[in-house]
Amino acid sequence: MAMLNKSRNILEDFMRDGSFKWLTGTRDSFKEEIEEFENSSSGGNNWISELSPVANVVTRRCSRILEISTSDLKEDFDSVASDNVRDASYARNFLEYCCFRALTLSMQLAGYLSDKKFRRLTFDMMLAWESPAAASEPLLAVYDDATVGLEAFSRIAPAVPIIANVVISKNLFQVLTASTGGRLQYSIYEKYLIGLERFIKKLKSQSDSSLLSELRSGRREKIVEVDGTVTTQPVLQHLGISTWPGRLVLTDHALYFEPLKVVSYDKATRYDLADDLKQIVKPELTGPWGTRLFDKAVAYKSISLSEPVTIEFPELKGHSRRDYWLAIIQEILLAHKFIREYNLVGNGREEALLKAVLGIVRLQAINDMSSLGPFCCEALLLFNLCDQIPGGDMILETLAKMSTSREMQRTNSPRRRGLYSSSALAIASSLGFGFGSCEDSDRVLFVGEIAVGDTTPLEKAVNESRSSYEKVVLAQETVDGVKVDGIDTNVAVMKELLFPVIETVKCIVSLAFWEEPLKSTVFCVILTYVIFRGWHVYIFVLPLIFIAIFMLMTLWFSQGRPVVEVKVITPPAKNAMEQLLAVQNAISLAEEFIQCGNIVLLKLRALLLSISPQASTKCVILLSIVALSLAFVPTKYVIMLSFLEAFTRYSPPRRTSTERFERRLREWWYSIPAAPVSLERQKEDKKRR
Repeated sequence: MAMLNKSRNILEDFMRDGSFKWLTGTRDSFKEEIEEFENSSSGGNNWISELSPVANVVTRRCSRILEISTSDLKEDFDSVASDNVRDASYARNFLEYCCFRALTLSMQLAGYLSDKKFRRLTFDMMLAWESPAAASEPLLAVYDDATVGLEAFSRIAPAVPIIANVVISKNLFQVLTASTGGRLQYSIYEKYLIGLERFIKKLKSQSDSSLLSELRSGRREKIVEVDGTVTTQPVLQHLGISTWPGRLVLTDHALYFEPLKVVSYDKATRYDLADDLKQIVKPELTGPWGTRLFDKAVAYKSISLSEPVTIEFPELKGHSRRDYWLAIIQEILLAHKFIREYNLVGNGREEALLKAVLGIVRLQAINDMSSLGPFCCEALLLFNLCDQIPGGDMILETLAKMSTSREMQRTNSPRRRGLYSSSALAIASSLGFGFGSCEDSDRVLFVGEIAVGDTTPLEKAVNESRSSYEKVVLAQETVDGVKVDGIDTNVAVMKELLFPVIETVKCIVSLAFWEEPLKSTVFCVILTYVIFRGWHVYIFVLPLIFIAIFMLMTLWFSQGRPVVEVKVITPPAKNAMEQLLAVQNAISLAEEFIQCGNIVLLKLRALLLSISPQASTKCVILLSIVALSLAFVPTKYVIMLSFLEAFTRYSPPRRTSTERFERRLREWWYSIPAAPVSLERQKEDKKRR
């Protein structure tokens, strides 16, 4: 802490001496700075020929912050950067080097988010990132109206942890640009940063207040959100048959509910989110006298409670308020699950909690911007997002390794200092609030989420997850497109999909019942001979080989051709009374069950027809491996290994690998599209009528 205070004092001296005059000045025009370059006697020395005018201006601003000339910065970069970094996109990598160093120093100033010049600096860095090289198209003519794209935002914004991180940067950018055609305007960006500053101050004031101070003092909990203080937006707690209004408080460790008395609040009830109590937080329906009518509540269950508790968030329209609270409660719960799973302690633990808190602060700032429209809260929260997207566990594993790696801390080598940026804990201190002991808060992290001219392991994990997620989304669209309504229609679809199986079963039943004695006799003799010779294993092998060959042939010969749709003749339409009877609860459950069965069958059909080549290829390989194993491995060993596999699957040594395998299997299954379905009405036969 002493070193941190010393560095802050040095920065304040720089401000008084004018070293940060750009950050406190009034000019922000690129044209004026270009003119200053031309008129300055040292302009030629500070002008980097490889950079565009915009990148030169941004680099010069960075040099002023760092109290180093641009030529010296260039020499430093050339000395510390590897050959690959220098050779590949030199202009952009040098620009990133300057930006990261300048941001690292700028973020040590208290209240930097409230500085308009800092906000403009980060946006101009993004503009320069898009046009870094001298051959780039100039932006000076449209500087005031210039906008930023996704790649630039994803590279520069995560350098300031409060603004974004690599995992949610794309989703955040999409929310910010939902109304501007996928390009970020400075007015929206500035409004977002102003909101961040406001909610950071709110977070600090709430945590420093006396609210629940006795209950929070043991773990030094920070208050993240409070609701129920306004009479027009009450919060109701349902416990058994009793309902009581009150105030709801979320901290970084627990959820508190204070029942409302006449002029004050009663003793708060604590619902723990930190300890492993098998907590379940999910949406819930509520209503008068126990009826389930309104989808506006959150249910909390744990082994510490004799019965679940329901927290209701009444609102006139929709359930966005409930969705917001459900997301932020789950974010804190998942953050502690992440801490326990990877045994994080000390600053690693506090870093994880801070990531969750900063995510909620971002969500609050976005919610405050009414012009952005609706969005999914979970998509902007790191731990919620990793819990839902394919490969999210790999992202969390990478984050855990980063938190515990010594490479994330600052080195004393002056030649490498420029490749490091401030840790989230240090950022928290500069914003005016601390988490945990922070004894190492004056240390800095290697740019773990962003690295000059390179892709970090976290970025690779995120990119792989995004690629898988896009496949899942496309596959899910096909699933949604083939869902049909009505129990009778779903039964018709299932019958059509099961037609080959039904005909095969009919044939076997026919042989079993000796409806045609000659065929039954031949079948019985052949099967008896096969079993006698010990060839019964091929009975299971041949169908698998046949299916694999069929899928392989469709994979080779059906690419580029339109997918054959399943032709289903729908049953006659029902009258109003029949429709009302069909909506009953039991029929609805049966419909859902059959609908899910149809999805499974349509996905299997998609595999057979190689609609998803990658998935079909994997299936072909798997079927071939299974077939060969059954063909060449003695039966007794197969049975023994199968027993051991099933019996030891959830033993302690294998639990983690089994859970990971099941997750991978689910992700693979979700990525398979469903085969298309077209519904046709049955033609009326007037003669029969």
